[in-house]
Formats: sequence, C-alpha cells, structure tokens
Amino acid sequence: MACGRWEPRRSCTKQEEFILRRLRRTRKLFAFLRDHRDEIFDVSFQDELATMYRDTGAGKEPLPPALLAMACILQGYVGVSDAEAVELSVVDLRWQMVLDRLGCEEPAFSQGALFEFRNRLIRTDMDRRMLERTIDVARRTKAFDWKKLPKDLRVAIDSAPLQGAGRVEDTINLLAHAARKVVECAATLLGWSQERLAQEAGIPLLLETSVKKALDIEWSDPAQKAGVVERLARQIDALETWLKNHLPQELAKPPLKEHLDTLEQIRSQDLEPDPSGGGKRRIREGVAPDRRISIEDPEMRHGRKSKSQRINGYKRHLALDVDTELILGCAVTPANRPEEEAAPLLQADIERQKRSIRELHIDRGYVASPVVGEVLDAGGDVICKPWVARNGDRFTKSAFDFDMRRMTITCPAGETEPIRPGSVVEFDPDECARCALRPQCTMSEPGAGRTISIAEDERLQHRLRRRIATRRGRTQLRERVVIEHGLAHLTRRQGPRARYCGTRKNLYDVRRAATVQNLETIHRQLDQAAHDDLRRVA
Repeated sequence: MACGRWEPRRSCTKQEEFILRRLRRTRKLFAFLRDHRDEIFDVSFQDELATMYRDTGAGKEPLPPALLAMACILQGYVGVSDAEAVELSVVDLRWQMVLDRLGCEEPAFSQGALFEFRNRLIRTDMDRRMLERTIDVARRTKAFDWKKLPKDLRVAIDSAPLQGAGRVEDTINLLAHAARKVVECAATLLGWSQERLAQEAGIPLLLETSVKKALDIEWSDPAQKAGVVERLARQIDALETWLKNHLPQELAKPPLKEHLDTLEQIRSQDLEPDPSGGGKRRIREGVAPDRRISIEDPEMRHGRKSKSQRINGYKRHLALDVDTELILGCAVTPANRPEEEAAPLLQADIERQKRSIRELHIDRGYVASPVVGEVLDAGGDVICKPWVARNGDRFTKSAFDFDMRRMTITCPAGETEPIRPGSVVEFDPDECARCALRPQCTMSEPGAGRTISIAEDERLQHRLRRRIATRRGRTQLRERVVIEHGLAHLTRRQGPRARYCGTRKNLYDVRRAATVQNLETIHRQLDQAAHDDLRRVA
C-alpha cells in the first residue's frame, strides 16, 4: 500500500496555545517541534521516508512515516522505551500536541509499528538522513547566518565510551551460557525439556541455575579451578558428540548452527591446551585478539578510553561543526578498535552533505587516520596536541632541533644526523662518549649513542610541537572545547549504557540523540536571535 502523508494542522488551537505557554521554562523542544514540524517533515522529505516502503498494494496500510519519525525524535528526547512511547502518545498532552493527536483516546501507533519503523530506518540508512535533515532545517529557519560562515568546514572529532547492553561474563560463565543456548535450541527442535536433553547429552552441569553453583569449588584454589575447567570442557565435548548423533541434519542449519558457532568461538578464544599434557585444557594465558565478552551482544569488546578508564562495549564518535556546533556525523565502533578507524566513517557522513573539511580539530587518537593526510594534502590544517616524548629527567625529543627541510636532527651538543620517517636515528657513539652532556642525555651502554624515534608523521608532529609553543597555537587548540561540550550533552542524553545490542542499532541511537541535540541547538539559536531583536527594538 502507498504511504499516506502526515498533514498536521498549521494553526494553533486554544488548548495548544495554553500548552505552548507552559513550555517556556522546561522541555522547550516540544514547542519547537510543534512550531516547525512542517519544515522538518516537508513534502519532499516525507516522500523520501516513503521510499522505505514497497508499493505492492498488499497488507495493512502503514501509518504516515513522518508521524513515526516524529515519535522516534520524541522518544529520543524524553528517553523512554517503545512501550512508554505508546502510552505517552495517549496520556501526555505535549506528545499529543506535537503528533497532532490532542483529544485522541487511542495510541498514535502500536509498539510493533514503532519497532518495525526503527528497523526500516536502520535497513535503509534513513537514520543518517534524519540527522542530515536537521542541517537543512537550520538553513531554512535561518538559525545561522550561513553567508558569514566559511564554505569549507572547521570540524572537531572526539569519542566517548558506551557500555554495552549485554552481560559481560568470565570464561566459565561464557562457556556455560553458550552451551545453555545450544541446549535450549536443541530441546526446542526435539520437543524435549531442557533438563531431559542436558541429562541425555552428558552435560548435567547446566541443570543448576548457576554453573558455578553446580561446580561448587573454592575458586581461589588454582588446582580446583583447573579441574573444573577441564570438567566443563569435557561435558561440552559430550554435548557436541550427542548432537552429531541425534541431530546431524540440523547442525548445518540455523538456528542450531549459529549457537554451536558461538560455543566454538568462546572455546577457541578462551581455552588452550594445558602444557602438563594429557589432552587437558586450561584458561588461555593472556587475552585472545578481538575476544568476545558477551553471549547476548556478540559485537561488544573490552577496550580503554584511557589507561584508567576501561570500556566493556563500544565507543561513540561525533563530528561537529566548530562554527555552528551542529553535529554532522556519528559513528559507533567496538571498544577495542582504535579511534583512527572511526574518522573515515565520519568523513563519509560529511561528504554526503557535499562539504569538505578545511580545519580538523582532533584528539591524538585520531592522528593516524588517513583522513588527516587527506585534509593536509587538500591544503587544510590539522589542530591537535603533539605526542609527548618522555625521557625521565634527561633530554627529551623536544630538546633536539629538527630541520624538516633538510631532514636532519641536531642534538643539544650540536651533533647532526640525517632522519627518515618511521625509523630510529642513532647519534655517533664516539661523539656521544666524549660529550659532556651525556649524563643529561642518555643511559645507553658504552659504545652506543643516543637514539631518537622518528615517527611516520614526523612532519606533522613537528608542526604540532611548534604550534603548541605559541600563544596563538594554544588558542587554536582550545577551540575544540565545543566537541567536548557537545559530546558531554549527548552522553548525558543517551546515558552511559547502550540501549540496544549490536553496533548498527547503537549507531541508530547515537544518530537519534544527535538529531535531537541539533534541533535543540537550532531552537537555542532562534531564541537568542529573537532576544537580540527585542533588545535592538527596545
């Protein structure tokens, strides 16, 4: 069926005027959405949203996509579940006003309709278009004087942790959780109870509510712990053997195959052969690369934002226009991935808007991204703190004089050596041995000279070191405070914990929060402009 357009009334009723007056101090965005819903969801954008649906002429006629899109914005603004959003469309006058449903006693949509619409947004990447739409609204409402803004953007990028929604478990619980999923699936296929299947398949440890309760050992005793790891591993082997004998055809088909693959993934990443022999297994020494930490959310990872801040889940990244403070792009990556991998994703969002980056304000974690080189090659500038070289109380790298034109480095004593990006330069050992400054420079053994690591991006690092040494350069560095504030606002809106499982669904949630934040920024700018006009008139 073809999608109908959402055509809310333009004029305000007396009840709406009353509600709008009550929104002068708190939850002001409700008023903005009521006043500007026609601009946000104009005919052309509603037609874009309608492309998410196939016109087959079959099935139930869908609700207007723009109505559901507005409900998603309200849901992100208030921070409620799908079920609560359905109820608020009936009992909250502010929701009813924005959705043009005042006086209606039935919900504007069902929980299933909202769920399916969100999935459509994700499948068609229309959630990104929703964010882009806020930039169009900023132009239409003249919240900013676009003629005074530079054509090329000054963009700031930063990230914040997003704790995953899935439960993080240790090796024993991960193995048991994955095995329990296999048992549940196989029992459903056979029409058996889980208890019967666990008994017959030789994995009775799963009969207890907790596998550690079933194992019942003193976990601080290494010998007992090693014994239970092998015990659990053998019962998992028995389960797999039983399945091969009783469900051979189902092993190669989902959903059983998916659960078995998960079990094998956990076993291969967390267990290794015991060096004592006998075919025994033990918990792996160290952490496997890209280790899975949750059964319910397979994309969550261990990571760090800093040495002291650990993340179990994801990192959310924002690209923000320094001049307008509007969010231009969003990305979500597993927590173990370096920041530099998110920069091309953010750049792609900006390029879709047919804009280019003139000035890039970044944290050091993004400096290895290819986007940095592209901006510099295009004649742009990169604003970032340089990497700090440390050498105790001896001469650091900054004490040496670099000549990037001749590609040489000169030590504090005046000795010069050629340099090459990505290499380590060693000063002449004989000259270092005779140097009176040697105790202040190096602790290298006799017969060895002072060494300096030359970064692959040494030219850029040299430029950054020179910039931070000047007052003007330090002022430029402080301009990235807008991304820190913007990221803090978005983090407070979303909360520290992910609402959904998986990278893509959480990207939707970040984009929705960014959409709301941009609309608030536009509203704030319009309010400020109106206030300035009143002051000029007065």
